[in-house]
Amino acid sequence: MSELRLGLLGISEGNGHPYSWGAIVNGYDEAEMARCPFPAIPRYLAEHRFPEEAIGGARVTHLWTQDPAASRQVAAAALVEHVVSGPEEMLGEIDAVLLARDDAEHHAELAGPFLDAGLPVYVDKPLATSVGAARELFSRQASPGQLFTCSALRYAAELRLDRASEEAIGPIRQVLASSPKRWSRYAVHLIEPTLALLGEPSPIASHSTRTEGGATRLHVEWESVVQAEFATLGEVEAQIELRVIGERGERTLTFTDSFAAFKTALERFVAIARGEAEPIPEPEVLRVVELIELGMASGAP
Repeated sequence: MSELRLGLLGISEGNGHPYSWGAIVNGYDEAEMARCPFPAIPRYLAEHRFPEEAIGGARVTHLWTQDPAASRQVAAAALVEHVVSGPEEMLGEIDAVLLARDDAEHHAELAGPFLDAGLPVYVDKPLATSVGAARELFSRQASPGQLFTCSALRYAAELRLDRASEEAIGPIRQVLASSPKRWSRYAVHLIEPTLALLGEPSPIASHSTRTEGGATRLHVEWESVVQAEFATLGEVEAQIELRVIGERGERTLTFTDSFAAFKTALERFVAIARGEAEPIPEPEVLRVVELIELGMASGAP
């Protein structure tokens, strides 16, 4: 099968995904990437070998962001050949889209024309902050599985329990998950890997939420009596962590490897777009968005 042509779309404040996603697919120019305004990205890219570790079978060929200067900088850093002046210019030139904005309020307007055109679209997390908005985006699909969205942390090996840990702590009874930054953008990084740990949770039995001083906390209990607390802590220096409490012990899992998580998520999207893998089921995505929406109800930023 020929190389998949990807369009990279959009940029949002505080989010370096156009740089990182573009580089993980294409490789990168070391001197230009050093000018990236997110220093962690060139640091972790430097720990890997390119083009050997770039994603095979795909290439970002076209790029648009709402900031022409940022577009030029990302394209130079991530070796993107074509910078276009509007998203619609990509239609007919690409096979699939990477929508790299994480401000969910812009997802429908940017993803919609590409969904209508039948192209596979990877929408950056979170897809939406309400179930209604998420369902509306899924309804724009021309075919099932066209829309892909996730927190890449669902694929982070360090946020899973190995077999020895599972046996040591016993059945999970509670997960306490925390991260820096705002609920609307970062809660998904806690919710998705937590649901992956818990498997198929039963319906929600009760929940409570509060937002104070920039921090938002959502406590959830399912009918199975398993509980979770998700906390986004605002502008503080903190890692993304899951404290997993079982009947016989506990483990603290800390997110450390952005490159591996992002690459695995991008590879999954490319495989889906090429018809080589199954998409994430829509009900699974909606369960994540349901919990985001419960936290938003407290006035979360």
